[in-house]
Amino acid sequence: MEVEVKIDDGGGVLRREERRPAPLELRPRPYKRGHGLDLTTICSTESQLWAGGDCGVRVWNIGDAYSYSCSTAGEPDTAFFRESVHTSPTLCLFPDAANNIVWSGHMDGKIRGWAMGTASFVNELFEPILSWQAHQAPVLSMAVTAYGELWTGSEHGSLKAWPWEATKRALSLAPTERHMAVLSMERSYIDLRNHIITLGTCSLTDSDMIFLLSDHSTGRVWSGGYFFLSLWDAQTRDVLKIFGTNAEAEFCSKHISATRNSPSEDKIKINFAKVSTKEKTQGALSFFRRSKNVVLEAADAVRRAAVRRQNEDDMKRTKAIAASTNQMIWTGYANGLLVQWDCQGNRIQEFMHSSTAIECLCALGTRIWIGYADGRVQVMEQDGNLLGGWVAHGSSVVEMAVGSGYVFSLASHGGIRGWTVTSLSPLDSRLRLALMQKGLSYTKKEDIKILAGTWNVNQERPTYDSLISWLASPASEASIVVIGLQEMEMGPGFLAMAAAKETVGLEGSSNGQWWLDSIGKILDEDMSFQRAGSRQLAGLLVAVWVRKHLWPYVGDVEVGAVACGLGRKIGNKGAVALKMNVFRRTLCFINCHFAAHLDAVGRRNADFEHVYENMTFGRISCGVSSVASEVLSSVQKFKGINAWRIPDPELVQTEKDSSSLLEEEMPELAEIDMVIWLGDFNYRLDDISYDEAINYIANKQFDALLVKDQLRREMKAGRVFQGMREGDIKFPPTYKFDRGQAGWQGYTSEKRRVPAWCDRILFRDSSNDKSAECNLVCPIVSDVAWYDSCMDVTSSDHKPVRSMFKVNVACIDEKIRRREYGDLIHLNTRIKGLLEHSNDIPDVVVSTNNIVLQDCDSSVLRLTNTSRLNTAVFDIICEGEETVSSGQTYGIPLRNASVRGCFGFSRWLQVFPASGIICPGETIEVCVDHEDFLTQKEYVDGHPRNSWCEDERDKLVVLLINVRGNVSSKTKQHRICICHCVSSKVQSLSIGEDEKIRTNVLQRSDFHQSELSTKLIPDDFIS
Repeated sequence: MEVEVKIDDGGGVLRREERRPAPLELRPRPYKRGHGLDLTTICSTESQLWAGGDCGVRVWNIGDAYSYSCSTAGEPDTAFFRESVHTSPTLCLFPDAANNIVWSGHMDGKIRGWAMGTASFVNELFEPILSWQAHQAPVLSMAVTAYGELWTGSEHGSLKAWPWEATKRALSLAPTERHMAVLSMERSYIDLRNHIITLGTCSLTDSDMIFLLSDHSTGRVWSGGYFFLSLWDAQTRDVLKIFGTNAEAEFCSKHISATRNSPSEDKIKINFAKVSTKEKTQGALSFFRRSKNVVLEAADAVRRAAVRRQNEDDMKRTKAIAASTNQMIWTGYANGLLVQWDCQGNRIQEFMHSSTAIECLCALGTRIWIGYADGRVQVMEQDGNLLGGWVAHGSSVVEMAVGSGYVFSLASHGGIRGWTVTSLSPLDSRLRLALMQKGLSYTKKEDIKILAGTWNVNQERPTYDSLISWLASPASEASIVVIGLQEMEMGPGFLAMAAAKETVGLEGSSNGQWWLDSIGKILDEDMSFQRAGSRQLAGLLVAVWVRKHLWPYVGDVEVGAVACGLGRKIGNKGAVALKMNVFRRTLCFINCHFAAHLDAVGRRNADFEHVYENMTFGRISCGVSSVASEVLSSVQKFKGINAWRIPDPELVQTEKDSSSLLEEEMPELAEIDMVIWLGDFNYRLDDISYDEAINYIANKQFDALLVKDQLRREMKAGRVFQGMREGDIKFPPTYKFDRGQAGWQGYTSEKRRVPAWCDRILFRDSSNDKSAECNLVCPIVSDVAWYDSCMDVTSSDHKPVRSMFKVNVACIDEKIRRREYGDLIHLNTRIKGLLEHSNDIPDVVVSTNNIVLQDCDSSVLRLTNTSRLNTAVFDIICEGEETVSSGQTYGIPLRNASVRGCFGFSRWLQVFPASGIICPGETIEVCVDHEDFLTQKEYVDGHPRNSWCEDERDKLVVLLINVRGNVSSKTKQHRICICHCVSSKVQSLSIGEDEKIRTNVLQRSDFHQSELSTKLIPDDFIS
């Protein structure tokens, strides 16, 4: 039996609902840190997803993700993956599909190369095929340029290039010669800091190289740190421009490292009073006593100025960089700003769709995907128009990668989700609805019991027998035990010291530790129970213990505190809370102590509102609190600790548009599946005398007394604890008693205070109706098994209260859900039709499939989109290069083709733009240039040793033009054969054995600016 308080306005602590695309749950959020590999970075190929973590790398074959039979030991909910041997922590990854290698940069300064084919090894850890010491410090970033070179960045501005010729030579060596390959790579780098040809006297900064981005379209490389960017020519390895992220002016590294002047408003002036001769004789001790206030004020001013400057710098940090298909570069910042740059490093325009820190960017077709620190993902067109967004994870989205028809997002908690590239299309609702209709097949239910106890101990330590009476018997059947204590200590000196400790991030006391140890002993801690965590604020303490068998399914334990005492600073009144995930559902336990006295109802209501609005959570750290609430709140919001905490997308349905939710700011307590709120609420009984109350108690007429209860009245009026419920009260009021007196006779105190149920336990689950069924829409349904007090415990003027909750938790069998997801993608007729429609590729006509270049020629390649409706996206790669001997017939396929890294171009060939967008009915011109043969150099330990020039042999290159739709994952391909002929005679070209290729040589005079698309075909030609 329980009493439910219904609220007319529907406000309060109810959960918020939202809609978002249904993701492929590749790796569900781990239950706790260290549960499996802690992932930090991801990259994707057409069929695989690679992830790097704290002790190695792992790889998923996306085609295997839908298989139910596949499982992985240690992470049964994660899609089947293969894992590498143990390595130093992985900081960055870069795939090279041309050579089937994934490069990884590590904390130990090594670069490791992993064969993509290792995913076929089932029962063994795979090893790198190549590994060498690249830097003495961690490898922070890497990229493969448009000419196939691997560039890597490290600390203190270190930037190195590894020529493709050296990499190719090392990879060609047999496994038995691996030591030679390592030695070769370690000595074959180019130190770009020494190599650069700068503009004027400009030089590179010593800041860490956090970012490296290869712009394949323009043959440029962007490098940078938090506050600067550098633009490079990938062909010549020359730095073209170095500038600050504000792009106000180009500057040298000395400007970056220049000391910042302190803000004028924070000037610190310390004026020491003049000291008389008599005062001087009193010694140094007297001087410091008189000056201590001035010194402390100065120190506080220094701290405020440093924090302000640090916050300002943090908000200006560059957090992400990406290259879009229209030759533009995008950078994202900690203040939520998005900046667009052209290929020359000029700042074009800026947008801001959120004030939350941007963590990552990802370009796909004509769209830019943005990952935020609060777990949101937004999708934006390249013109800055925001298409929409949703909450993708419960923590920061640290990286995104495109592959296999998905945009994969990695959250800071280690979870990985795949979002279809067509997200924000009609497919979303269709897939989400179809998946929910199959919900019963992948729903599993877990039953747990939660024992919650609260006690105002009135600064007394009870006997061991009192603790046994309160907790021992009910704890034997509980899965989780929650304890809330009030007034452990209350002296003015203690409260002042506790407040001072909170301001510097410390908490706890010897008395609090005694209580933790004593209760732990009752619960047989470390044998039967595991302490999940605790939080103390002055005399308030909340602590949670979890059964050993349940502990593996518990994670993300976080704590928080809000002071409600004098000036909202002192912890004699306030609340402490602990939040954790159980079976990936969020439970929160709040212990509070509100304002006292009969007529302070309004203050108590205000205390509740203050706690509800301001409670934020941070991870538990040994001996460290979440710091003073007001100090942490701004930092937590910036870092995403106060990010929206939402359930899985399968849990809720509503007709609200999720985009409207993105601008709502909701208290963190509103995002929790179940809340148990306990403590000394201090609500009293109205309109009743002491004698009348005692008479009702003696006759056990509790219902008549409850009519006078302030808390029940305020809850029914919707002024406090909105949406929460309480078990049926069948026990006497728990306050106020004389110590040492058992039973209701203990109410005979000298002050003759009217007894009251000050000590209460309330709760709220996922349902709006106590008879609701537990399912994925309503994931937690709870009931009160019993609710009572311990009248035989007499050490305090309050009686301890306890309640047992029976909780049903609906969770997801991820393996079955992935199988159902795969069946919908591949077998559902309507969903397949929507996917096929999104994969429509416009027809693109290529002006020629053969180009001959002689004597530094330039040729123009015209690409025409014949569609009237659909935009085409193209990119051009080099499928291979071959040196042709005299008299040899040119043709495709190449006989002895050499493929550079990431299908990079030959160094004598320049293609611009190598990627772009073709609007319906328009033509874009691609310039294909033959550059003078560059002198080839062999580098040893960063310095050139040998050089040569190959300019007397014909070259044959095959370019591959990949054309796709705006958001399609499939491509159409066109091959272009480019011949560089040294001799005056142009040989005949052939494709295969039968088909001849026509020659089409266009001189430089035929070239038009490639940035401008021109309509060159008649309307009746367009279909």
